[in-house]
Amino acid sequence: MFGKKCSLIAVVHVHALPGAAGYSGDMQKIVQAALDDAKLYKEGGVDAIMVENMHDVPYLTGYVDPETVAAMTVVANTIKVQTGLPVGVQLLAGANIEALGVAVACNLDFIRVEGFVFAHVGDEGIHDSCAAKLVRRRANLKAGHIKIFADIKKKHSAHAITGDVSLLETAEAAEFFRADAVIVTGSATGKEPALADVESLKQGAKLPVLIGSGITPANIPKYAPLADGLIVGSYAKHDGYWQNAVDPGRVKELSEAIAKFN
Repeated sequence: MFGKKCSLIAVVHVHALPGAAGYSGDMQKIVQAALDDAKLYKEGGVDAIMVENMHDVPYLTGYVDPETVAAMTVVANTIKVQTGLPVGVQLLAGANIEALGVAVACNLDFIRVEGFVFAHVGDEGIHDSCAAKLVRRRANLKAGHIKIFADIKKKHSAHAITGDVSLLETAEAAEFFRADAVIVTGSATGKEPALADVESLKQGAKLPVLIGSGITPANIPKYAPLADGLIVGSYAKHDGYWQNAVDPGRVKELSEAIAKFN
């Protein structure tokens, strides 16, 4: 993935956008802060960047408003043009159609989606499967080059209603419904997934497997041999806190740790 056995995908947590409760009123400052983080990631040797509206709390469920789409398009396009790296986007919470629209407008490389197959309950509310609408829209937009990275049994969610469906069975459903990769996470932001979960996907899933939370230089030796990509946000920030700016020293630690497996 992205030319590596196990790629490093770094997350830019965009400051609160128009429409969100924490919006500052200064889009230029928001774009510049996101670009500054993206440039530090590139200098640190990451393989790809994912742009996410994580500061837009509390999140809407299954959609975002037009002003959020417009603002995210400006941010994502700036990062894509200025870094030249593969870039993807996620719009919280579960605004997957809107994320695809941003990706098409900016010629991005992937989208991260939640609620792709099977319903689950997130802290924002109920997420239903979006695969049919999303894959059809991608086809209609002639956007097959934009890959769908689908979270399965994702963090910050309850999965009691699918308790009789294993993680591997969920991955198989995502493959059947035309996802391009699956993402496995821990229970919350910054929490690593269970090693047994990753091993089950490595052994049984046909799609590429990404780890979407909890990655640090210390556990890269454990997870890199089992994964096609590691999505990193929290550890790369100052003090390991996702709301802070990117720490170049921490990005270097991550890049050096994963380089041993590529």
